[in-house]
Amino acid sequence: MPDESLLTPNDVAEILGVSVGTLAQWRHRGHGPRFYSLTGQAVRYRRSDVDEWVESRRREPEGTDDA
Repeated sequence: MPDESLLTPNDVAEILGVSVGTLAQWRHRGHGPRFYSLTGQAVRYRRSDVDEWVESRRREPEGTDDA
């Protein structure tokens, strides 16, 4: 079952290892995890959306031989 708890930008910045400012830039540019804008200043992220976004960034190393 996905985690539906809401996280603050500070929480997400800590989880992702980026600054709160980076998250703000991502929101402005349409990048990063999906978020909720509750008011002009209150932004929240659903934990499951953060986890889903992280998983979508997963890449296999180049040059791996799966055969």
